[in-house]
Amino acid sequence: MDDCLFCKIGSGEIPSKKIYEDDQCMAFYDIAPAAPVHALVIPKQHISSILAADDEGLLGHLLAVARNVAKENGLAEEGFRLVINTGENGGQTVKHLHIHILGGRSLAWPPG
Repeated sequence: MDDCLFCKIGSGEIPSKKIYEDDQCMAFYDIAPAAPVHALVIPKQHISSILAADDEGLLGHLLAVARNVAKENGLAEEGFRLVINTGENGGQTVKHLHIHILGGRSLAWPPG
């Protein structure tokens, strides 16, 4: 998608503080972190939301990458949260599937 922020980040058109990259996805730190560690995992292919994701293998891969990023950022012992916002009421502001990895502090429940 031509005007998609995450497509531009995934293609390298917009720079990011990259953590991980392979042929299917990439992970990078959020530019407006909501926790001491706040990273995103995105598919390189444009997928508008979890509702539009049909490739279960890709979805599993995204979760595995998110787990590995959490471990590599020292979050495994104390815990972390993975979030996939979907739609307007779900808080999705970028219409490209992405997984938030949040940690490094106690996270309240329920979320805002």
